[in-house]
Amino acid sequence: METFLLANRWLHITAGFIGFFVAPVALLVRKGGPAHRMWGKVFFWAMVVAGSSAIVAASLKGMTFLLLTGVFSLYLAWFGYRSLYLKRLGEGQQPAWYDWVVLALGGLIFAGTVSYGLLGRNVVSLLFGSIGLMLVVRQLRGYLRKGPWPTGQWLLNHMSGFVGSYVAAVSAFSATSLKFIPFPINFLWPTFVMIPLLMWAQRSYRQKFKQGQRPTEVVEVRIGTAEPILG
Repeated sequence: METFLLANRWLHITAGFIGFFVAPVALLVRKGGPAHRMWGKVFFWAMVVAGSSAIVAASLKGMTFLLLTGVFSLYLAWFGYRSLYLKRLGEGQQPAWYDWVVLALGGLIFAGTVSYGLLGRNVVSLLFGSIGLMLVVRQLRGYLRKGPWPTGQWLLNHMSGFVGSYVAAVSAFSATSLKFIPFPINFLWPTFVMIPLLMWAQRSYRQKFKQGQRPTEVVEVRIGTAEPILG
């Protein structure tokens, strides 16, 4: 068991290290371009590996909060990734069955995270769980919406998911490695730093859309008819 845990730990560290440095590259290159798509996929898979290995370690060691953080990061990465393949919701496109499964699991887990935060008076769990529930509600409303979405909403969702997943990963790294930062600041500083930047970027895109620009005019967009789940 110790050998397995050690291998899992190094797998988690490697994937987290890759994701930590790849995410800024994907953010800096032209959105939707070949480099953005390539580095975005590298980041997505790094988060899948890092989140899954964190869940394994947390489950075996009984580390509840690490378990919740791993699930949170995975869910947000999935939310951001699937937003790219659900551009036509409200125009006849329907979510796949696995989208509904992930949505239901996310709702249950984040409701549990909020409860854990309330019962334990843990502000970090309460904040992360509340953000997760807000995204679940946003997804549910999108899945059930009649008529077309607001212009570029899929793009804003994509940004929220991937940046949120990165915030969760950096928060987990900070809490476990930056011991000189006191709790709960060690968990919360990435949120305080990166979420305002995300909101600023999304607001700038909304302004462009309100002025009549289409998503294809501000980013490179591909809309396939039979795109794979993870292709």
